[in-house]
Amino acid sequence: MLNNKSPVYAGIDIGASRTKVALLDSEKNLIGHCVIKSGIDFNQTSRLCLESAMDMAGISMDSIACTVSTGYGRKNAPFSNRTKTEIGCHAKGAYHFFPTAITIVDIGGQDNKIIKLDEQGRRLNFKMNRKCAAGTGAFLEEMSARLDIPLEDMDPLARKSVKMVELGSYCTVFSATEVLEKIREGKKVPDIVKGLFFSVIKRILEMEALSEKVVMTGGVVAHNPYLVIMVKDITGLDILTPQYPQLTGAIGAALFAMDG
Repeated sequence: MLNNKSPVYAGIDIGASRTKVALLDSEKNLIGHCVIKSGIDFNQTSRLCLESAMDMAGISMDSIACTVSTGYGRKNAPFSNRTKTEIGCHAKGAYHFFPTAITIVDIGGQDNKIIKLDEQGRRLNFKMNRKCAAGTGAFLEEMSARLDIPLEDMDPLARKSVKMVELGSYCTVFSATEVLEKIREGKKVPDIVKGLFFSVIKRILEMEALSEKVVMTGGVVAHNPYLVIMVKDITGLDILTPQYPQLTGAIGAALFAMDG
């Protein structure tokens, strides 16, 4: 258990799908973390998530010197000291692990982000996909339901593919119809699932050209690491991932909290 006099810095990333909390000590070590469904009460969810992370770290609220919230629901955590944008926190979190010029590809539950940083970690540009669920976690969740496959089985199934089935549509609604047609044609489920993964990757690649060093983050990456392998195979680029891809934004927020 930490000495309660040692300062701890909290980052809370309240996404539309999941809420993430990261706790860092004064030496930037991750000492506590939590990920839970955001639900409809972001305030309550963020409190529960923070409490769970504090339990892991073995600390009380008195130890937290500063809290920064980010994400879709960042203004719904009244106990935070200030807020920061998702783009800023993901950039700071990714650069913390990979301090060089990078392109960050964050695949979340409801949106995708592509952020380019220079050697000093300064943001060069960014793009977000918010208008459509194509290429996001929501897309894969809908497809897993259509295939009647648990979401956690998608990654191991995709790895078993022998002949990928490429899908023509990005649209979640049209893709669902196309998937059903492929099933009726007798296509194998692993080949369809790999095709769904490929659809996610195509959407990302159409958003922005990637640099030589790419950092992939987000819940979709955390739970479907085969996506990283596929991107590396397709692009031939050096693909990096932090130890906890889903916590990148929360860690970035905690680093902002540490900055004062």
